[in-house]
Amino acid sequence: MRYLWQHIQSLIDTYNGSVPLTHFLRKYCKSFPKLGSRDRRILSAAVYSWYRCIDGLSFYGKPVVNDPDMFEKCVQKSLQLCNAMTKETMRLTADIQDQTEGLLFDAGLLCPEHIQLSKGIEREDWLHSMLIQPRLFIRIRKERHLTERLLAENNIPFVSIGDDCLSLPNGTAIDRILPDDCFVVQDASSQATGSLFTPMEGERWLDCCAGAGGKSLLLMDKGLNIHLTVADRRSSILKNLKERFIKYNLPVPEIVVADMASGNSGAAFANGSRFDNIICDAPCSGSGTWSRTPEQLHFFEPTVLGEFTSMQTAIAVNAVQYLKPGGKLYYITCSVFRRENEEVVEAVASQTGLRVQHQQIINGIDNGADSMFVAVLQ
Repeated sequence: MRYLWQHIQSLIDTYNGSVPLTHFLRKYCKSFPKLGSRDRRILSAAVYSWYRCIDGLSFYGKPVVNDPDMFEKCVQKSLQLCNAMTKETMRLTADIQDQTEGLLFDAGLLCPEHIQLSKGIEREDWLHSMLIQPRLFIRIRKERHLTERLLAENNIPFVSIGDDCLSLPNGTAIDRILPDDCFVVQDASSQATGSLFTPMEGERWLDCCAGAGGKSLLLMDKGLNIHLTVADRRSSILKNLKERFIKYNLPVPEIVVADMASGNSGAAFANGSRFDNIICDAPCSGSGTWSRTPEQLHFFEPTVLGEFTSMQTAIAVNAVQYLKPGGKLYYITCSVFRRENEEVVEAVASQTGLRVQHQQIINGIDNGADSMFVAVLQ
């Protein structure tokens, strides 16, 4: 197993957070074809556990991050803290036995204390959720009985959350089991934002930061005759959105390439379009999803919050100019930080005159899901 320790060390030494860890791991393992599936699972467990825990570890109060003598001990302790001591990872640590005495873990060290969280989520709960890989969630579009029967026949355990949401073990290979158009992979908290959408027949909706279209699909699956326009500054991701609508046999929305953070975005809507409702799923730190991507917490720099909040406010304020009188703006983030949530909503309300009807954190921790924030302004 010594060769695996060398790979773990190499992975951590060369990874800098510039790409998602899952992509980096995949590329790294491809460059070493002799690594088998068991080896890859061990590497993934060790590296992910490391990033979940390392910033909270100390040796009798002394930092351990850059101490080479503590490396293997810290990996072992991280695997223990993350309940990742499987038969495979136990083989990895067997030759060093248990050398974790004196290693202490304080979750409070994972994120600067001065960063306030939104109301509705406790800091201690959120920090400890970083040690747990969230579950996989699907939204059932149709054929619920068929979906559940196929899962049961393939011995895949699932938990029903609400009417259309199923929770499954992370990593479940559902694509080979379920019909493509019966479900959408979508986190439970993301699905829950749709419960606040109140569309009516014939309305015009704009999804102004549409991305790959998760919220737009959620809206259109409500089955009403809605005219939908989607916008994003990335033409490539809008192409992905279009393909998803075709895949699910839904009418392809009007697609606009526009940077809503720019004051010049009006050129994209030169026809004077106004909308009954606007979804603003704004770019953010993603802190509500960091239990899936713990490397983002490790490399997080609090100074970027200022950049995010400026962009979020600009996007939402610019979007309001396309809102009909009496229309609603749905401001959504996958952040748990008050600065990106309530404080941005307050700024948008102040600058536009919109009234805040509702705002909340959708706390997904108990369900093994992400956490999100949603506000409705009118």
